[in-house]
Amino acid sequence: MNEIWAVVHEERDALIRDLQALNPHQWTTPSLCPGWDVHAVLAHLVDDAKTTRMRFVGRLIAAGFDFDRINAVGIARERSADPTQTLADFQRARSRTTSAPAPLATRWVEIFVHGEDIRRPLGIDHQYPVAEVAAALRYQAKTSVKLGGGKERLDGLRLIATDTVFDDGVGKEVRGAAIALLLAVSGRPVNAGELTGPGALSLTVADRG
Repeated sequence: MNEIWAVVHEERDALIRDLQALNPHQWTTPSLCPGWDVHAVLAHLVDDAKTTRMRFVGRLIAAGFDFDRINAVGIARERSADPTQTLADFQRARSRTTSAPAPLATRWVEIFVHGEDIRRPLGIDHQYPVAEVAAALRYQAKTSVKLGGGKERLDGLRLIATDTVFDDGVGKEVRGAAIALLLAVSGRPVNAGELTGPGALSLTVADRG
C-alpha cells in the first residue's frame, strides 16, 4: 500500500512541475479524454485526490449511480475560474491517501492515464515507472469497460510490452511501450507507430468505429 501511494505522490509532484509553466491558452487545450480540456482533467484529479470512501458512496447515490455524472459534478466543484488556483488546490491535495472504494491499482491507472491525457496534447514528455505502468495495465486488462477498464477491447489480442516484462492475453500480438498499451487499453488514442503487430489496428480503433 505504501509503495502504491509513494508512486502516486511522485507522479502528482511531477505533473505539478510540468503544469506550472503553462500559459492561459494551454489550459484550454483539448485533452485525450473526450470532452475534457487540460484544466478539466486537472480538476478531476483534484476531486479524485480528495475523494473518500464514504463521500464517494454518497455522491454515487446522489448521481443515480451514473459515473459520468459523478465526474462532471466533481469537475464543476473543483475547477476554479483561474487554472493556477486549481493547480494550487492539487498541490495541497498531493499527499492525500484517500480514494473511492476501489482496488488501489486504480490509483496508478488514474495518475498515469490522466497524466498522459494532459501531457500528450501539450507536447510534454514524461518517463513513467515502467513496472508500475505494467501493473496498471494488468489491472485494466482484467477490468470491464463498464468499470473503467478495457477487458472487452482485448478480445482475441495478446499484449506484449517492449520496455518491461509484460505478456498477457491470447490472439493477435500488439507490441509497444507499456504506457502506450495502457492508454490504448483505456480507450485513448496513441501516436502512429507506437503500437505494432497484427492486432494493433483493431485495438487502436476499438472505440472509434
